[in-house]
Amino acid sequence: MASAAAEEEGDVQKSASAPTSNLVNIGSRKSRLAVIQTELVHKALREAWPDLEIELHTMRTAGDKDKVTPLHSFNAKSLWTEELEALLLDGRLDLIVHSLKDIPTQLPPSLRIGAIFPREDPRDALVMKPSLPYTSLFSLPPGSIVGTSSVRRTAQISRRYPHLRFENVRGNIDTRLAKLDAADGRYACLVLAAAGLKRLDLGHRITHFLDSRMKERNEGAGEGGGVAVQGTGTGVDREIGWLHAVGQGALAVEIRQGDHRIENLLKDLACKKTTLACLSERSLMRTLEGGCSVPIGVETEWADDDHSSSFSSSSPPPLLTMRASVTSTDGASFVESCQSVRMTTEVEADEFGRTVAKELIDKGAGPILQQILLNRDIVDA
Repeated sequence: MASAAAEEEGDVQKSASAPTSNLVNIGSRKSRLAVIQTELVHKALREAWPDLEIELHTMRTAGDKDKVTPLHSFNAKSLWTEELEALLLDGRLDLIVHSLKDIPTQLPPSLRIGAIFPREDPRDALVMKPSLPYTSLFSLPPGSIVGTSSVRRTAQISRRYPHLRFENVRGNIDTRLAKLDAADGRYACLVLAAAGLKRLDLGHRITHFLDSRMKERNEGAGEGGGVAVQGTGTGVDREIGWLHAVGQGALAVEIRQGDHRIENLLKDLACKKTTLACLSERSLMRTLEGGCSVPIGVETEWADDDHSSSFSSSSPPPLLTMRASVTSTDGASFVESCQSVRMTTEVEADEFGRTVAKELIDKGAGPILQQILLNRDIVDA
């Protein structure tokens, strides 16, 4: 980095230099994971533009400062972004690096997403307390406590495991793992994003992955392990399974509308496959008017994905499959959709997300979402 990271709002104001053609001021949250993710963008910019001068400025957002309140109790959709966006709007920052899942689907009118970088593993991961002999949610005894701050994760597990309990766990990943590992800790396991664990070189802590591939009623450990179904009255092969958060695993850069200098720096760094998949997911969420406090699950997958970042112009348009669900907070009600479409443009991605959302609404997602909002209004009153 060209300069040491500033750690508070005041530091950002003091250390952001006057703009020049070669200087780019990057904003980030100050957590270790956020800085590591920002360094991935820094590296890509440096490799593409060797003469660029880059300065990193970090700060704590509202979500960082309040580590006690459950995430679903916050009203603000821009819990992780608002303070940084203010600095971007007044020119003290040139771009902000976010986890895409933290960016609201409705941005301030003068801001936009400038690039979405290649996606890390988007799945959720089960992390079991090391001192316990269990290897899956299925095997946990009644009353075991799952640590999570995500209403989406709570809803999906409640749907299949009503015998398990949940307690809020906040803080950065290291803090949450320390709470799990404590000898007198109350958590039997945590459910975390696999991407964050991998970027922090903590992949060895993953007991197994949670995804849509459900092959049997008992969870299979390791790759492709799904969530077992208990008491739903539906066959496993008719259930979509565990779904992750919209945008999970992807990094996005937020910039000012019309900032052609920054647009030019970023234009060749975006991953087209990740961009189209994530824009489809965000269109779904935007249509359903959901946020991080609404239990919307999703999974997108390119057919015959060769893990390249772009498409071959000589081949037919690639096929993207989206699996999506809306689940009531107690897990009692849910609707699901699975659709596929061939696409190559952002317009097609946006339309695909709306199409899947419409099917969910037609199947009954509306009353589930309305009840969630009603319950929140009662709590807030």
